[in-house]
Amino acid sequence: MPSLIAVDWGTSSLRGARLDEAGRVLEEKSAPLGILNVSNGDFAGTFASSFSDWMKPAGSVCLISGMAGSRQGWAESPYVACPAGPDEVRQRLHWIEPGRIALVPGLSDEQRDVPDVMRGEEVQIFGAMRLAGLTDGLFVLPGTHSKWATVRGGRIIGFRTFMTGEFYGLLSQHSILARTLEADAPLDEAAFLRGVARAGNGEGLLHNAFGVRALALFGRLSPSESASYLSGLLIGEELYLQKLPPGHEVIAIGAAALTARYALALGKMGARVRTFGAEATWSGLRALLPPGGL
Repeated sequence: MPSLIAVDWGTSSLRGARLDEAGRVLEEKSAPLGILNVSNGDFAGTFASSFSDWMKPAGSVCLISGMAGSRQGWAESPYVACPAGPDEVRQRLHWIEPGRIALVPGLSDEQRDVPDVMRGEEVQIFGAMRLAGLTDGLFVLPGTHSKWATVRGGRIIGFRTFMTGEFYGLLSQHSILARTLEADAPLDEAAFLRGVARAGNGEGLLHNAFGVRALALFGRLSPSESASYLSGLLIGEELYLQKLPPGHEVIAIGAAALTARYALALGKMGARVRTFGAEATWSGLRALLPPGGL
């Protein structure tokens, strides 16, 4: 039977799911074949070696979200400007093979002095909207570059990006702080929440970050605690900028380990949190299937 092949092709990884007509996941697969790891730019060959078996049934359709649609990817799929919902994105699908394989365009937010962009997160948001039964809400997608998006009437009206994960990598591995912390240590909730609270002191990240080293020098943080404390500082900095009222609901989408940290910090701030994982991507791509597809 024909299927929807839902693919998330990012910078470092390639993930896919085969869905039936009702949107149920029949199979999943993943490989470290992100766009930066495609040999000689052979995206067609990499796709075929990964998904040709799933594409064999006549009528099968594949939608690919993420960085595969960037300038460094398979082909550039121009951004769709906010506000935008599934209808606007569906109209701008970039077909590699008409009616069979398409790249999903990302979104741009050009409503401020400095524009912002996303690729792949818009699909996750559309999926979480369907799964949560929401047409309005605030969504966070933690990661190397965390996204905060506002949805109204089923459309993403705007978003902002925060380089939280990338700054953690830089500070924990390439700064003076690297000498006194274990970057890959398991989460220490108490140290993490201590960092979140510290981020709200109004003294700024540049000052608070040096405190990680000072606390370690005075024996008040162990190397493993320091990693969680720094994570709390950075995530806390991001969260306090949202100025959330007490009791506000936030939908967090992403890897379980990261969404758990955000849920922990947001809960401490009095927010309500619902979390979604890979199912949001598959649901979002299902929402973009052109009418008459399956």
